[in-house]
Amino acid sequence: MANPVWGGGRFIVDDALPEQVVTPEDFTEEQLMLADTVRAFVEREIKPRDADIEKLDYELTVRFMRKAGEIGLLGADVPEAYGGLGLDKTTTTLLAETLAPASSFALSVGAHTGIGTLPIVFFGTPEHKARWLPKLATGELIAAYCLTEPGSGSDALGARTNAVLSEDGRHYILNGSKLYITNAGFADLFIVYAKVDGTHFSAFIVERDTPGFTIGPEEHKMGIKGSSTRPLFFEDARIPSDQLLGEVGKGHLIAFNILNIGRFKLAAGCLGGMKEAIQLSASYANQRKQFGKTIASFPLIAAKLANMNTLAYVTESMVYRTAGLIDHSLGQVDSGQPEEGLNAAKAIAEYALECSINKVFASEAMDSVVDEGVQIHGGCGYIQEYKIERLYRDSRINRIFEGTNEINRLLIPATLLKRALKGELPLIERAQALQRELLKPPQLSSPSGARQDPTESLTSILSALKKVFLMVGGLAVQKHGLRLEREQEIVAALADGMIDLYALESALLRTRKLAQSAPESPHLQHAVDMTALFAEDAAERAGRRSRTVLASLEKGESLRLQLSVLKRLLRFDPADASLIRRRVSACVISAESYVGI
Repeated sequence: MANPVWGGGRFIVDDALPEQVVTPEDFTEEQLMLADTVRAFVEREIKPRDADIEKLDYELTVRFMRKAGEIGLLGADVPEAYGGLGLDKTTTTLLAETLAPASSFALSVGAHTGIGTLPIVFFGTPEHKARWLPKLATGELIAAYCLTEPGSGSDALGARTNAVLSEDGRHYILNGSKLYITNAGFADLFIVYAKVDGTHFSAFIVERDTPGFTIGPEEHKMGIKGSSTRPLFFEDARIPSDQLLGEVGKGHLIAFNILNIGRFKLAAGCLGGMKEAIQLSASYANQRKQFGKTIASFPLIAAKLANMNTLAYVTESMVYRTAGLIDHSLGQVDSGQPEEGLNAAKAIAEYALECSINKVFASEAMDSVVDEGVQIHGGCGYIQEYKIERLYRDSRINRIFEGTNEINRLLIPATLLKRALKGELPLIERAQALQRELLKPPQLSSPSGARQDPTESLTSILSALKKVFLMVGGLAVQKHGLRLEREQEIVAALADGMIDLYALESALLRTRKLAQSAPESPHLQHAVDMTALFAEDAAERAGRRSRTVLASLEKGESLRLQLSVLKRLLRFDPADASLIRRRVSACVISAESYVGI
């Protein structure tokens, strides 16, 4: 067997192996114990005071943040040398997922431990780390990340906050403002981006008591009401020059590398939210009676639960696969070297494309899950007494956080093409080889008897969808070249194709891994069923999407030829989706919770 190929974007041009993916079935006893500790903390400490947190009680949130520090939650990503636990990304992902039912408090913790603390972990000097990381790990200090401005959101490099070095070289003088800063109401340390001399995008560590630095009033938000969100103002704020983070003009390396992690961790939080919504909805469906029967017994309600569970299964497969890929990449970084932090950030950036995919898929899957959860609850779902109403409101921000989904959709194909042009993956070669293959007459296959592998037909669908992507994407690049980025509708369609490919392959690899390791497992059919449901929907989406793109690329006889090739590639026997959904929903209804494998 050939050595498995690793690297960002490789899923488009190479087939991964089941043994390459990390799945929840691989969790160690230690990882599960850490998750149990977080779960107990949420149940015992946070949920009983949830209503108070939602009223934006700063003092209570900070107290709980410090309790979270006591159990190691705030130091999970902080190196042991600076008082943290230095855990791998798979474990910290599990902790982020497990914390999700803490709602607004989970956001406060996530902003602190991720985008607030990690800039210092990866890019801070030894002095920065020694001074601040131990206190950030315990919660003695709380961090915030400050990028967005009134005039620059998705266009982060359009920031107008200005920094000028003082004549004596001892301070940078900051002027400008920031907007929508999470944790601003009680944070002690702020990672602030500004342009030195109005040109060089850079990062600074700013302390709360800095003269000239003020914090505006709380924003009144649709959801996540228990998290602090306030603007910041800088009026000749004097920042000691040794609090420059990284190098002048290299702030984009910090901002975008940290956003990669933020996007990925956001997906883990969405996964935790989906599981909570499924539990609430399944429990309610088993209790609510109409026409003398529980609503869970009605096929249309059951189908919703099956779809919700399937989306969670696929998201879970993607999230932990990505965590494993990042851990593998980080494992190649030499520890103890002067550039270790920067190299670690670059190792994570290897999978920037996958981080964006996780963010888009998980945020939209969660929106779908909580929307169906409200529908299952009926009128009760619109009442604040029921938590599904909160989940519905809180979910909406995830499609905006960490770069809007529209921006991430533009980034996904652009990153793939950039890697291909650098020679980092053979995208063009694969597309050209496919074109030659498609010119040959189709070969008719004869039935080979009963299939022994329950995932064989699903593997065929995945293979066909990869060919569809390469065919359509290759034509788009041929026609538009580097100008393709201007054709945003096409780019977004290609992004959706990549998202479906990564999602389906992640679920399929997980299912195949179970089939290989435990072919007699009673959970195998459940895994196959969920993968089949997603594959069926992904194939339908690929057909619609590809026809639309082809119609914009080709006309007349050429278009008809391409459509005939597309039809041939997507010729599958349909699955009995109704029967499959009934089997999946039966598991969820019986367990009254999310059911993986």
